[in-house]
Amino acid sequence: MLLTALLFCLFFYLLSPSSCAQAESPAIPAFRDVSVHDPSIIKDDDGFYYIFGSHMAAARSLDLISWEQISRDAKAGNTLVENAQKEMREALTWARTDTFWAPDVQQLADGRYYYYYCACVGNAPLSALGLAVSDAPQGPYKNLGVFLKSGAPGYNAAVYPNVVDPHTFFDHEGKLWMVYGSYSGGIFILKMNPDTGFPHEGQGYGKKLLGKNHSRIEGPYILHNPNTEYYYLFLSFGGLGANDGYNIRVCRSRTPDGPYYDALGQDMTACGGRAGSFFLDADIVDFGAKLMGGWRFDPLPGEEKRNAMGYRSPGHNSAYFDGETGRFFIIFHTRFAGMGESHSVRVHQMYFNQDGWPVVSPHRYAGETQGATGPEEQQGDYKAILHLRDINKTEHASQLISLNADGTVTGELEGSWACEDGLNMEITLEGERFTGVFAQALDSTQFKWTVCFTATSSEGAALWGSRSTAP
Repeated sequence: MLLTALLFCLFFYLLSPSSCAQAESPAIPAFRDVSVHDPSIIKDDDGFYYIFGSHMAAARSLDLISWEQISRDAKAGNTLVENAQKEMREALTWARTDTFWAPDVQQLADGRYYYYYCACVGNAPLSALGLAVSDAPQGPYKNLGVFLKSGAPGYNAAVYPNVVDPHTFFDHEGKLWMVYGSYSGGIFILKMNPDTGFPHEGQGYGKKLLGKNHSRIEGPYILHNPNTEYYYLFLSFGGLGANDGYNIRVCRSRTPDGPYYDALGQDMTACGGRAGSFFLDADIVDFGAKLMGGWRFDPLPGEEKRNAMGYRSPGHNSAYFDGETGRFFIIFHTRFAGMGESHSVRVHQMYFNQDGWPVVSPHRYAGETQGATGPEEQQGDYKAILHLRDINKTEHASQLISLNADGTVTGELEGSWACEDGLNMEITLEGERFTGVFAQALDSTQFKWTVCFTATSSEGAALWGSRSTAP
């Protein structure tokens, strides 16, 4: 009789959502970090993910977890271009510099890899954007020439783009585009020739998507989601320094060249500084859905490790859709509290809520897959972070909340929550409603697997929750 009862309990335990989710937890991986500022991602035919960044830094990985640095600097330790100072002399001479800013790499129909590089003097929009090509993603790349310049006599920096930060992508019809721009006159997009990699003639700087009058907006990256059929334009607002408030925002459009709208339905062409302004964040702060700014998870009572964990000025991201697994990822660099200007690459898994807006996992990617969780896993104490919609120069710290069995939320923030399918959830805190998903993640500080949620409000303000790992 006792044996029968034990087998009966074991049968239902194995079928429970809780046990299924726990069984799917992968081993805790060995992270290997790299420094690639402004990482732009591509996957090659051999299954390697490559990221390319400023100063010709680059790295690669097979799993988005353990990275290998393959290039560090445009002058010393550069393996992408043989003698970049000579090969890209035209761009460096025009921009009055000896280094490069954020690049992008795209594989075209001929199977070769096209490296979109840019150089800028730094204290003015005197920049050049060019193209190089290689048979392999790691190079060596051979220069094909400069095709855009900014800062020439007669150039109006409040209206025209600074020709840096390119991202080249194919739309769902197979047409090639390049979005680019930083500060100055804003973010622009060009129609590109997929046979040559250069822009089609007669476009000038192309079509303007947003920004003007030196607004602190840069790092554009466009990703198409075949499930929602939207194009998502990711942007970095604020300054990139550890204390300058870099944060990642997103807007979306049904067509690659816009118009793009944020969660409030605002046309992003209206986003920009007022006439005569310079770095006026007040004019742009209310645009775009904010995915992440500076944040900090503080340990909860009973958690083993007592140190806090968080990012400062995360930004200049790229994004990737894995067609085989259906998973989305966001890749960016970030600085850290108390560590000055040192930075490292981070990869987080990204989901989409029921309204078709992206939401980002609170913790770095560790090999997890999203599976349904049961109420008993979802209930409990959480470290919750309200990212708000500000350009925050210090981290938003976590607050203690409890998701209770009766659907209430208590603690430092109060409200209600619900989840009917084990995945999609909604939560209301202090009268503000957020929609998102439950998922599994590896707590970045405690190094224990836990349940988390990630959501966004109707205004486009992110909310994160990470369940306590205390026994």
